[in-house]
Amino acid sequence: MLETLTKLISPLNDFLYYPVLIILLIGLGLYFTVRTGLIQITQFKDAVSVITEKPAEDDAVSSFQALMVSTASRVGTGNIVGVSTAICLGGYGAVFWMWLVAIIGGASAFIESTLAQIYKKKGRFGESYGGPAYYIEQALGQRWLGIIFAICLILTYAVGFNMLAAYNLQDSFRIYSFYNSQISPYLIGGILALVTCYCILGGGQRIIKVTSFLVPFMGLIYVGVALVMIVLNLDYLPTIFKLIFADAFNFKAIFSGIAGSSMMYGIKRGLYSNEAGIGSAPNAAASAQVSHPVKQGLVQMISVFIDTLLICTATAFMCLASGIAPNPDLSGAPYVQEALASAFGPIGPYFVTLALVLFAFTTLIGNLYYVDNNLAYIFGTTPGRRFMIGYRLLAGLVIFLGALQEADFAWLAADFMMALMALINLPTILILSKTAINALADYKAQRKAGKDPVFRAKAIGLDPEKLDYWH
Repeated sequence: MLETLTKLISPLNDFLYYPVLIILLIGLGLYFTVRTGLIQITQFKDAVSVITEKPAEDDAVSSFQALMVSTASRVGTGNIVGVSTAICLGGYGAVFWMWLVAIIGGASAFIESTLAQIYKKKGRFGESYGGPAYYIEQALGQRWLGIIFAICLILTYAVGFNMLAAYNLQDSFRIYSFYNSQISPYLIGGILALVTCYCILGGGQRIIKVTSFLVPFMGLIYVGVALVMIVLNLDYLPTIFKLIFADAFNFKAIFSGIAGSSMMYGIKRGLYSNEAGIGSAPNAAASAQVSHPVKQGLVQMISVFIDTLLICTATAFMCLASGIAPNPDLSGAPYVQEALASAFGPIGPYFVTLALVLFAFTTLIGNLYYVDNNLAYIFGTTPGRRFMIGYRLLAGLVIFLGALQEADFAWLAADFMMALMALINLPTILILSKTAINALADYKAQRKAGKDPVFRAKAIGLDPEKLDYWH
């Protein structure tokens, strides 16, 4: 069964990513970069300052908390296993293409998250919620398309990405002497499913609290270890850059086998890791209570940089600084584990496994926060308590089954479902981009006047009567 599905999905993925998604991702990213006046650089300082702002109400979701939820989903096993897989299967140049996707993807992340803020809804207790499904319905008047997007997101995150995260985690235990291929996947998958179920049964607020603590903690430690690894091998750093750029611009090799090239692996793994433009982060962005939608758009742009330019780069340099040549046999966690073992001895692989445990856990609960939001969209309100308990138990079962899957199928399924989301969200944000760009112009004008920007729908040509939250 899995072999048949793999044969069916593989050629579809090849077509969806090349040429379709390459054109959409890079083309729209560059277009948004130009239209926003190179926002990744010109507004970077402002974006950092907004992160520390506190909401007017004590119990409201802050920009930082929304950032941590979206970063929890972005910063996951893909930052370790995905980067290793891209380098081992695609080559050194995959790192450059991941950087490119992140830099230009920052503009796409800004547009989609600003739109989510503009068209978000107000809950019964003053909280806010929204995302692509909501702006598709409200701005385009196409609820049917919003429902299709919501279903794609649920399948992508509750099934594809969560199964992949569970697989990547249990795969990191392969190098240990106690690992048993017949028993260990069941044991690791079972423990992970139980812990995740405990957290998500507490609902969205528990998810926000857990991720707000764990994400900064694990990210700082991981980057710190990577820096130590680089410093220990500082003489090798020029060689690393030379290998990355030489391979990235070896177009003869790229176009002789595009599906397995550094370009394709870099774009796929970069998109899987930072999720810019596929419509996931806007679900978290809409929950933040800010005075102006652009503020959260800028914050979500920073999330893309944290994920790829910081965490993914840390993994890449950690591996390449070891001097161990990447090869398909080491693809996944083993390459990172061997790289760290070369500098830190037996402690290295244990650290990678610990990092994967934390990354996988926060990814799982961050993903399910998005799913909760889209279930509420489909049903028109949060489904009943029995339904939500049943769904969360089913989500735990999916995580358990993910630990038992084969690597190739897990990656193929996740890539395919992610592509479907991007194919709906990217054209949508292109159509609606003028609204986000107008909001940016209004934000800049207020900043220039020395004000703390406050959003007024009429200022950007929107009818406030048609905006639920800002009305």
